[in-house]
Amino acid sequence: MYVIIMGGGRVGLALANLLIDDGHDITLIENDESLSADVAADLDALVIHGSGTSSKVLEETNIEDADYFIATTGNDEANLLSCILVRKYNVPTIIARVSNPDHEEAFKEVGIDRVISPEITAAEQLQQFVTMPNVAKLTTLGEGDAEILEMTITNDKVVGKRFKDISPTKDYIIIATYQNGKLVIPQPDNTVSRGEKISILVKRGTFKKVSKKLEK
Repeated sequence: MYVIIMGGGRVGLALANLLIDDGHDITLIENDESLSADVAADLDALVIHGSGTSSKVLEETNIEDADYFIATTGNDEANLLSCILVRKYNVPTIIARVSNPDHEEAFKEVGIDRVISPEITAAEQLQQFVTMPNVAKLTTLGEGDAEILEMTITNDKVVGKRFKDISPTKDYIIIATYQNGKLVIPQPDNTVSRGEKISILVKRGTFKKVSKKLEK
């Protein structure tokens, strides 16, 4: 998979290293000459000094061959302009970082496939620590329609019941449990144990009800 990243700051560099570790082909664009030199020295990838808002620079990256274009700079206007420009090259997936949450709708309106706001993500994580202190969020599905969470069964009302008696419901489905540290797909007639860690797919807005049923 070929990924072009615009921005050699903290976010762009960290993303590039993660993708390189996964075996993907990366090109990084950085407008700051000094930073681009530093990144080129540290990164096992092609680093191009220039602006991602320039068609000439984009074409130097062989943009037509890219599977992903990801704009990660802290400048919303530059990220937006570069993504609009990249659309004409028919890149399958375009992703942009947005620093100001108020700009998120504008990014979506021009057809950018995915908009990521670190500020919103950080706020949601802090909110999770307050409202779900004993629950780990594994991933979000769709447009936030559902989440996969890890929680521990502590409600005696469900302990000893069969999995098919408590799952699935219209609000959730238990998709995995852990025995001796190993993930196991629960069978309908398996019995629920107290203190059992589970992975559970939960619909948006139903967490409190689900937590009340499975936890104390």
